[in-house]
Parts: sequence; C-alpha cells; structure tokens
Amino acid sequence: MALAPNLSADRDLRAEEAEGTHVDAPELRVFVLALFFIFGGITSLNDVIIPKLKDLFTLSYTQAMLVQFCFFTAYAVMGLPGAALVKRIGYMRGAVVGLLTMMAGCLLFIPASQSATYGLFLFALFVLASGVVVVQVVTNPLISLLGPAQTAHSRLSFAQAFNSLGTVIFPAVGASLILGDLKAVKADALTGPALAAYRMAETQTVVHTYTMLALALLVVAGVVWANRHRLREEHHESSSLAASFTLLRDKRFGLGALCIFLYVGAEVSIGSLVVNYLKQPKVLGLDDVGAGLYIPYYWGGALVGRFIGSAVLRAVSPGKVLACNAVGAIALILISANASGHLAAASLLLVGLMNSIMFPTIFSLACKGLGRRAADGSGIINIAIFGGAVVPILTGALADVTASLSLALALPAACYAVIAYFGYYTHKPSKGAVKR
Repeated sequence: MALAPNLSADRDLRAEEAEGTHVDAPELRVFVLALFFIFGGITSLNDVIIPKLKDLFTLSYTQAMLVQFCFFTAYAVMGLPGAALVKRIGYMRGAVVGLLTMMAGCLLFIPASQSATYGLFLFALFVLASGVVVVQVVTNPLISLLGPAQTAHSRLSFAQAFNSLGTVIFPAVGASLILGDLKAVKADALTGPALAAYRMAETQTVVHTYTMLALALLVVAGVVWANRHRLREEHHESSSLAASFTLLRDKRFGLGALCIFLYVGAEVSIGSLVVNYLKQPKVLGLDDVGAGLYIPYYWGGALVGRFIGSAVLRAVSPGKVLACNAVGAIALILISANASGHLAAASLLLVGLMNSIMFPTIFSLACKGLGRRAADGSGIINIAIFGGAVVPILTGALADVTASLSLALALPAACYAVIAYFGYYTHKPSKGAVKR
C-alpha cells in the first residue's frame, strides 16, 4: 500500500530551514528510494498471500484476514518504540535494524512451512511488518535531510512514487510465483500427516519467494551499514509521546486521525478481497493466478492517480478533492456490488484510482496548524495505520456472516462516507487552530 510522509519529516524540514544544513550524499538517495519501493511492495504482497493460505488452511474470510490484522498490528505495537529506537541510534543504524528485522520475518516462513502451521505464518508476518515500521520511521525524514530544504517536498513526492511502484510490481511477480494452481487434491479432503505434507509442499512457493526477499534485504542492509557514518550531522529532539494523545481533543485532528484509520482499513480490505472477488462465477470466474494478475491494476490506479491528483490539487480545494474521491469510491463499490462480469471487476479495481490522493490529503488537512506539535502528531498518525488490521478482519467477518463478498464491501463504503464528510468539513472556513 502507498503510505504518506510522517510529521517528523516536516519537523526536520523546519530544522534544516533554520540551520541551512543538509547532507550532500546523492548515493544515499538511491538507497532511500529502494526502501520506499521495498516496503511498499512487501505490504501489497499480502494480497497474494491471503488467497493462497485461505485455500491451503481452509480458512473462513475472517481467519484469512488475520494476515492483515497481524501485519498492521505492528504499527500500533512498534510505531512509538521504533521512533524511540531511531532517535537513540540514528537513521542509518535504525534502517539496518529495520531491514534485518524484515529479513528475519521473511526467513520465519521456512519453519512456518515446515510445521504447516498457520499461526507461525502470522507470526512471521508480524515480525516482517515490525521491520517495515522501523524502516518507515527512517525513510520520510531522511529523504528530507538528503538535499536542500527548499526541494525536500519534491524529493518526498518522488520517493512516494517508488512506494506505489512497489505495490504494482510485487503483486504481479508474486501472483506468478505464489498463486500457482493447487493440486487436484484439496486440503479439505485430507487429514493428519497427509494434510501436513500437502500444506508443506504447497507453501514452498511462499518460502522461496520470501527467501529471495530476505537475500535482497541482506544486501541492502550491508550497503546501509557501510554508510552508517555518513549522517554525523543528524540531530533528534526528545519529546513526551504520551502528550501526543491530547491532540485528539481537537476535532479537526481527531477526525483526521480517524479517517487515516478508516482509509487504510478500506484500502487494505478491498485489496485483500480482489482475488477471491474476481474468482466468483458472477464476476470473472478466474483461477488464483488469473485473478492475482489483476491486483496490480488496483494498486496501479493509486500510482496513476497520484500524478493526476498532484496537478488537480494545485487548482482545487483539497477538501473538495478528498470528498469527491470518497464519493467516487462509494459509487464504484455500489456499481461493482450490483453488477457482474467485467463491469463488476473494473469498477472495484478503479477504487484504487480514488484512493490515490486520500492518505496525503487527509494527512495534510488533519495536521494543518499543528506548528510545534507536529512531532506529537506523528505518533498518532502512525498508530492510526492500525486501521489496516481492524477493518479488513471486520470485512472478512461480514463476508462470512452474509456469505457475500458484495455485501461485505458495505463496510469499506461506510469508511469512505466518513472520509467524504471530513473533506466537506475541512473545506469550510477554519474556526480555530490547535494551541501550539
């Protein structure tokens, strides 16, 4: 999924403007872009893992969505500790810790496959996501530090495009590697040792994919470690993280944080259901591989929409654009749920286009006027990404209760309705600002 910059980037940018300093290390920019690409791609790869594990472990939709729950729970658990770690050891060493943690998560897929245990797969995903959180804490402020302050925002926008590129490429490759046709024998027809052996054999494609990722992460970590002394100029401010939660008393910021929670949840829920949705006879009736190849269209819409939105937002009120996109997402969901064939498929995939500007626009609208409290807001925004854990599992539960993926889409639609209200609310003249 595409993630917006966190508020510590703005704090560091203001510090640079005051001191007039930056690090002239263009080769490190390549490393940062690689990190954006990697963690964006790994996050979207969950959409490929879900249908694979659902079939192998004969899971309900609720159980299958535990993949996203465990992954995004890491934002709530590791967000603040990750920030504290980076403040203590610095950006480069923090990035190494994050990359090695991601590598450990990838390698945990090996014992998970050998034991044929779904719970171990979930634990591996949590460890992997914990590393992603630490890396994300590093990347946004670091891209601001690696160049003149006046061009920091353009560098950050460019880096975000690489995040979106990862969400397009990883699922496309992953669908081919992981979603191979399952054997004629189905998991629900086996028991005991035969079932365990079947699951172990069929999860080898997952193991091989994540083992290759682990090797790539080790190489990147080695490059970062070799450059660990390049940022001697970095400085970090201490702050009370507990004080961050007082920002929720402000209606604008509190509603914005809620919308971040709902947006990430809605985006992840739809992405997680794409394969199973397209496999339905009334939609496209595809097999796992064929349906998996459509995932990049969903995330690719966000990539294309980001470029279109950057131009539109220069001329149109951000609140208006956000509200229109949210209403557009609701309309597309309604069309898909009540249509069939290619119309149902295309309208659901086009929700990705509506998602494109939501995270950065909600982010900027919520944080407007925070001033010196920007660093406090950073922790809340990171924790709000936990919506990617909660909303998908509730959507899966709704699919199980109603026995309908179309009806389950009502929950993401409700999330977009709240976001549409937030866009309307922020478009009105401000009645006050947060005390600084």
